[in-house]
Amino acid sequence: MFKMASLTLISVFSLLMLSLCSSIYAQQPYLGKATTACHKVDTSNSNSVLGYSCNGLNRNCQAYLIFRSLPPFNTVASISTLLNSDPSQLSQINGASENATFETNRRVIVPVNCSCSGKYYQANTTYVIQHDNTYFVVVANNTFQGLSTSQALKEQNSSLTKNLYSGTRLTVPLRCACPTKNQSHVKVQYLLSYIVTWGDTISRISARYGVDTGRTLEANGISEQAPNIYPFITVLVPLQNLPTDAQTAEPPPPPSSKSGSNGGSGRTWIYAVVGVLVGSALRMIIGGVVFFLLIRRSKREPVEVVASDEEREMPLNKNSQEVLDILSYIAQSLRVYNFKELQSATDNFSSSCWIKGSVYRGKINGDFAAIKKMNGDVSQEINLLNKINHSSLIHLSGVCFNEGNWYLVYEFTDNGSLNDWIYDKRNEGKVLNWAQRIQIALDVATGLEYLHSFTSPPHVHQDINSSNVLLDSNFRAKIANFSLARPTVGKEGEFALTRHIVGTRGFMAPEYLENGIVSTKLDVYAFGVLMLEILTGKEAAALYGEDSTYLSDALDVVLKDEHGNLGHFIDPSMLGNYPSELAVTVIRLTENCLKKNAIHRPAIHEIVHSLSRILNASLTRELSNNIAR
Repeated sequence: MFKMASLTLISVFSLLMLSLCSSIYAQQPYLGKATTACHKVDTSNSNSVLGYSCNGLNRNCQAYLIFRSLPPFNTVASISTLLNSDPSQLSQINGASENATFETNRRVIVPVNCSCSGKYYQANTTYVIQHDNTYFVVVANNTFQGLSTSQALKEQNSSLTKNLYSGTRLTVPLRCACPTKNQSHVKVQYLLSYIVTWGDTISRISARYGVDTGRTLEANGISEQAPNIYPFITVLVPLQNLPTDAQTAEPPPPPSSKSGSNGGSGRTWIYAVVGVLVGSALRMIIGGVVFFLLIRRSKREPVEVVASDEEREMPLNKNSQEVLDILSYIAQSLRVYNFKELQSATDNFSSSCWIKGSVYRGKINGDFAAIKKMNGDVSQEINLLNKINHSSLIHLSGVCFNEGNWYLVYEFTDNGSLNDWIYDKRNEGKVLNWAQRIQIALDVATGLEYLHSFTSPPHVHQDINSSNVLLDSNFRAKIANFSLARPTVGKEGEFALTRHIVGTRGFMAPEYLENGIVSTKLDVYAFGVLMLEILTGKEAAALYGEDSTYLSDALDVVLKDEHGNLGHFIDPSMLGNYPSELAVTVIRLTENCLKKNAIHRPAIHEIVHSLSRILNASLTRELSNNIAR
């Protein structure tokens, strides 16, 4: 009797451990066919339908989606726009150029910033409804191929009309997730949202990405006894390394195994096909090796031509050796220019090409570039710019060293710096509307989020201000000037105390000025000051009142105005053409960024989430007003 009871207890314990083992790695029970019930949300499975639970080790992370290229979404530009992904990151991880067109039905790896929104992880994008679109068939399954669900779309856009009308802008929550604590223990670094198609199985998907089938089953809460999966529904693939473009290739079909009277001729046909394939493969391998060697050689050649005759004769002292070390390192991924190329590009750095400070406009291979002359130690800035890759951060394309000076070559931004547009009188008559200002603020926030959360180690910019925010031809913002940027260390990314106080007056946080403490919250404070400039059209120096040490005090007065009179506060160039209720929301967000105590300021990912919602509401309002006219 005792023995039987013991066996029973052991059995129960084993079952309990098995169930726990499954839930440890699972993000969410697999959706199954739940997406077909678009008209309702099954509460027993609502977590899966609305998104993956926010149960990971981190509240935000780098995640990846798989999207199959189909016209009109078959280029780097169109896919990155549709899924709100950085085009340069997307092209790089897929081994393609930024103007590439993918072959139809190719699996495209899409990098996204995944973060918690309430109970669920998601990566947000937007989509403008076309004629006859529906949540289920067109938007969820056809356009986004199952990377979102009709239920999640309805939940995210519940404030909009019940029916879909052409021109309506939807917020689309894309299905993504971050690794759990237990997944991290087994060295899972990324989760990939894979769209299932016909013929896919868990084992085939796992094999494609070099993942143990058991890990994939566990990540999705799928049992080995019932492993069925369905098309247009995502499964999470736990990856220990970054996905690669080699994993997107379609494997060849298995060889035929038919037998009978035609067996001999069938085998002959197979041998012939195999011979052709092997011959083609060998040619591709040989061509690839030659191509790789040529590319490798071409990348290294500029190092040998960068130095002028005078520089070649310099003795290799400590400083010049450091210069050569830097050039040798960056030449693997950046172009090293000959000084004569930059002289030619800027008409020998003439005044007609001068932009401001030590920055000149140049034309290299038919494209404009911004060329900045610098001296001193620039290795830290170059190293950071060399490894960051985000559409909201200025792109460094190359460098040059000549006669003790560095020349950094950046992408050119047609509309100059933000301060030229919000309080510089030279642009009188050219104003930014409300939606443009919120979009610029969101761009800056997403750029900071990348620095704070997705660089390794995380970095603090330390000099966010309106002159360091550049605007491209579409008025999309890019953060520039990383000369003061530095990596974070210690608890919650906080530095030890420093006496070396540097930055822009008016943008430096109280704890930095008083105690020399630097953390990511320093950037949040500076972002709050930037938001005030964007809202008011005034310089930071003019925002500090005579009786107010802290900007949050002035905002508190505005928010306590019983009559809601914002006319004296908002930039008069907008002529009242702004949504007052959203303006109050932005002011409250700005006030939180300017809290005297850094602990009480929001994290940058919270700011990104808030501004995303404000921008969507602003664009919807703008669209409604245009239709009304």
